[in-house]
Amino acid sequence: MRSYQYLLLVIGWVAWLVPFVMTGWHGSSTTVRDSRSRWGIIMQMVGYSVLWQGRFWLRRPAEWQVWLSAALLAMAVLLSWTGARALGQHLRFEAALRTDHKLVQAGPYRFIRHPIYASMLCLLLGTGVMIARPLLFAIAVVVFIAGTEIRVRTEDRLLAEHFGPDFVAYRRRVRAYIPLVR
Repeated sequence: MRSYQYLLLVIGWVAWLVPFVMTGWHGSSTTVRDSRSRWGIIMQMVGYSVLWQGRFWLRRPAEWQVWLSAALLAMAVLLSWTGARALGQHLRFEAALRTDHKLVQAGPYRFIRHPIYASMLCLLLGTGVMIARPLLFAIAVVVFIAGTEIRVRTEDRLLAEHFGPDFVAYRRRVRAYIPLVR
C-alpha cells in the first residue's frame, strides 16, 4: 500500500471522529437507558477489527478501490458531521433518552433515521475496500450489520415508547440507515 492510501484512511477516520469528540458524547441526565445496545456496539467494534486482520499493509488496492474508498469515507464524514450536529445534546454512545428529548427529523434525519450508523457503515466499507481481503471484508460487514440492527431496534423501541404515534409515522416514512432498505 502506498503512503497516500494510509494517509487517506487516517484523514477519513480522524475527520469522521471529530464531531463526536467536539460534542463530548453527552452521557449524563438520561432518564431511560437500554444497555442491550451495548451488544450492538461490541459487534460493530468486532466488525471494524476484522477488517484489520491479516497483512493489510501488503495489499496494493487498485485505483478504483482507492477512489471508491475515498467516496465512502467522504460520505462517512458528511453523515457524522451533519448527524452529530442535528442531534446536538441528544447524542449518546448507547441507547438513552432524556426527559426533554426531541424527535430529531432535521438535517440527515429527514432521509434516514440513523445517519450516524450509516456513517459508521460507510467508514467500515471505505476502510474494507482499501485494506481487507474479500472473506474478511464479508465477515466484517455481516458482524457489523448484525450489531447495527441490534442498536437500531433498541433505539427505535425506546423512541416508539417515548414518542408514540409521532415516531411510528416517522419510522414508516423514513428508512433506518440504508436508503431504500427498510
